[in-house]
Amino acid sequence: MAGHIQDRWYKTETGPDGKAHRVKTERHGTGMRYRARYVGPDGTEKSKSFPDKQRRLAERWLTETAADMSRGQYLDPRAARITFQQFAEKWVATHTTEINSREAAERRLRLHAYPYIGTRPLASFQPGHIRTWLGKLEAVVPASSHRRIIFGTVSAALSAAVDDTLLAKNPCRARSVQIPKASPPRVSPWTSSQVFGVRAALPEHLRATVDAAGGCGLRQGEVFGLSEDELDYEGGWLGVRHQLKRIRGEFVFAPPKGGKVRDVPLPKAVGSALREHSERFPPVKVTLPWRTPDGPPVTKSLIFTGASGDHVRVSYFNDFMWKPALAAMGIIPKPEEGERYAAAPEDGMHALRHFYASVLLDAGENIRALSTYLGHSDPGFTLRIYTHLMPSSEGRTRKAVDSLYQTPERHDHGPQATQ
Repeated sequence: MAGHIQDRWYKTETGPDGKAHRVKTERHGTGMRYRARYVGPDGTEKSKSFPDKQRRLAERWLTETAADMSRGQYLDPRAARITFQQFAEKWVATHTTEINSREAAERRLRLHAYPYIGTRPLASFQPGHIRTWLGKLEAVVPASSHRRIIFGTVSAALSAAVDDTLLAKNPCRARSVQIPKASPPRVSPWTSSQVFGVRAALPEHLRATVDAAGGCGLRQGEVFGLSEDELDYEGGWLGVRHQLKRIRGEFVFAPPKGGKVRDVPLPKAVGSALREHSERFPPVKVTLPWRTPDGPPVTKSLIFTGASGDHVRVSYFNDFMWKPALAAMGIIPKPEEGERYAAAPEDGMHALRHFYASVLLDAGENIRALSTYLGHSDPGFTLRIYTHLMPSSEGRTRKAVDSLYQTPERHDHGPQATQ
């Protein structure tokens, strides 16, 4: 690290005799006398001022700074001025290319982090500050799974601050900080009678959405974005290439969640249902922006459309079609006159994906294949959600032994009779 100390009170000039002489500057006797300067890892000059009679202190500061840089423990002096909120606002604007993910992260920070730790300078963070914040967060966010997501966003921002040499260590990773435990709800799949009952209660032009979601494991946006060219009836495949997505109140076509473009087996029964649906309700060409509201226009021949001949308005479908169908089957209660249907987060259209997963697992499909069909990023994630639906080892044991005893003729001679 190249550094030097500037004396603001004196300067060197060449006199008439050709020799260098120290002369007083216009600032002599006022302000900080010494300015220690060096070039930081980012290539920009950093400095710190010291008063008169503290040149040795300035020299020691330069030496310690050089040592910190060589040990990888250097902190940018700006960290003393930059608050968590100032840094996080810039970080969240660039940490992901997905607008919805970016806005969700911004909302979590704005509602649950800035009010508590937003004004704290980055360099001052200690694990105790995080523990105190988590204690306050527990009082306003009861769900540990939600707190875990908020914690993860804050930790990611602080990790970025470490990368930018504004923070020595991420306090969220200290041993004394207990990460909120994940508590994924135990999935209870619908029965086939519930699935087909809800299907029958939907408007005729949208009944086949249940077949696409429950028979191929599609997400709601993938169902409503399903286009004619994604269906290979003869080959028995359904291509998931895009979804219908709402961003800032505007609908767009976008890649599937996580960019997981995939091909899903198209069962004959589902293919027949979708083919029959398309004959009765022909696909409609719909043009929407790609990825963002200001993206280039893209036209898709959609299988499912709204009453106006345009794409389905998801919020309208959920409130005025899906929930009445749930109530008709007794899955949720019917509201009092003049009241709205209650929230049903566990019984949204996503319940059909759970049904699809339960059917495949019961049939003996492996987790890796199921994870691929569902568009999950990691088979381990699929396993954590659906492990309780997998046939148990004791069940397989009973079935194996039972099959051993099942012979054409029953004898009382034990397993040897099967040989």
